[in-house]
Amino acid sequence: MKALLAALLLTTTAAPAVAQTAAAPAPAAPRIPPKLIVAISVDQFSADLFAQYRNRFSDGMARLAGGVVFPAGYQSHAATETCPGHSTILTGMRPAHTGIVANTWLDQSAVRPDKLVYCAEDETAPGSDHEKYTPSDIHLKVPTLGDMMKRADPRTRVVSVAGKDRAAIMMGGHNTDQIWFWGGKSFISLAGRQEPAVVTRANTAVAALLAAPQEALPLPGYCKGLSQPIAVGEQTLGTGRFERAAGDAKAFRASPALDGAVFALAAGLIQDMKLGQGPATDLIAIGASATDYVGHSRGTQGAEMCIQMEQLDQTIGGFLAFLNQQGVDYEVMLTADHGAHDMTERQVQRAMPMESHLDPASMAKTVGAAIGRDLGIAGPVLLGPEGDVYIADSVPRARRAQVLAEAKRRYLAMPQVAAALTRDEIAATPMATTPPENWTLPERARASFDPQRSGDLTVLLKPRVTSIIAPAPYYVETHGSPWDYDRRVPILFWRKGMTAFEQPLSVETVDIAPTLAATIGLKVSGLDGRCLDLDAGAGDTCAR
Repeated sequence: MKALLAALLLTTTAAPAVAQTAAAPAPAAPRIPPKLIVAISVDQFSADLFAQYRNRFSDGMARLAGGVVFPAGYQSHAATETCPGHSTILTGMRPAHTGIVANTWLDQSAVRPDKLVYCAEDETAPGSDHEKYTPSDIHLKVPTLGDMMKRADPRTRVVSVAGKDRAAIMMGGHNTDQIWFWGGKSFISLAGRQEPAVVTRANTAVAALLAAPQEALPLPGYCKGLSQPIAVGEQTLGTGRFERAAGDAKAFRASPALDGAVFALAAGLIQDMKLGQGPATDLIAIGASATDYVGHSRGTQGAEMCIQMEQLDQTIGGFLAFLNQQGVDYEVMLTADHGAHDMTERQVQRAMPMESHLDPASMAKTVGAAIGRDLGIAGPVLLGPEGDVYIADSVPRARRAQVLAEAKRRYLAMPQVAAALTRDEIAATPMATTPPENWTLPERARASFDPQRSGDLTVLLKPRVTSIIAPAPYYVETHGSPWDYDRRVPILFWRKGMTAFEQPLSVETVDIAPTLAATIGLKVSGLDGRCLDLDAGAGDTCAR
């Protein structure tokens, strides 16, 4: 982080030194709006990970944990994937209203052979598919906090930087001044965006970092007990320390170095654009994606994730120290887009023998083929990625109800399936008004349901059944379930002068946008979320 900061903060004036420790908060509570909102999402940073490492954090995360802490935040919807989760954080709306029901959904009218649509693409771009696409915000149906701030005061600047395009786009929204995300070997942006000097410097610095090998990172003493080898398919994981060969961009992405690059670029943009120094409050959204890549490729309970947590703590600490040196009055919010569950093989080894991989017999194509044979319907009959199952348009309209009923019956008979809900059943379910931990499965599915994009049948697996059929390189664990290990995330707020307190009861990530809006006096309405009072005493930050 520090090396990348030094490479990026090269302007005509000398860059301030990065302090080693953060200044202690002042005792008085702030009463004026902050000049800069810093919204951080740590991809796959579950409430379980936060609890596991909370007493180990000593730098940036420790500082944020000394503010206002909601340890039981909820991505309350069922489809706990990256794109839906990020769409809730700064919109105040659940996926049912953001329209971001999954990372990828099926649109049988799409003019492309596979009919799959990526959440952050423009599928009308010539020659594209859901893997080779043109990044776009067109699928996000609602404004973000940055969009609302700009509407209220056009002098507001909105910046979004992330390790994934879907994180940057879903948090940045429709009207960003700068939006940059990791494109595999460099930071890229939406079509037509010009690359400013700071991004050029960032890409030059990261290219030099990529061109050199990475030696093993230090193993903190508290990580030694987790450094145990585990066989996962043809791999042995659990003891890695992020050694990387020169030029290995995929290994770079699944390492702490990616977060270092993202935060360094964020710092460079803050300095070059003088964010927080203008007439209106500015906003920067930062998507730290490495934790998700580390989790998917190495799991959550080995040495690799332990090192990632220590490095993330240091990276955020360096970034906050940089902000302190800017003399800007800033407010930080940190949360996550979803949680995760460690890989099946290690869970079984560590006292959870009920863990299992998904039976391939539950795949939509397989179930549909069996239905087609039994009912005499030419295939394909069922289509769909993972839990969203669609009846193929080629199925005669007069047979669709029969196919749907048979698909529901077959899925419910599978021992790994907890629920199979038709679109009519989900649409008829009212939006939940109870605490999110008490929601029924239909209520969780309702929060993810968009009638234009969701499937004809939503299939939800039982707890501790992973949707991974067989582990593969860079894919040994995942998320996406309706269960709390995937839904629960921490929500942290910090500002100089804030009186610290912790509220252990559940809240939702859709509460973040109205809470931040209240701190700057921005009136918002019609959101799924509510404002959270950040005053530890009798005052009410939501009443401003």
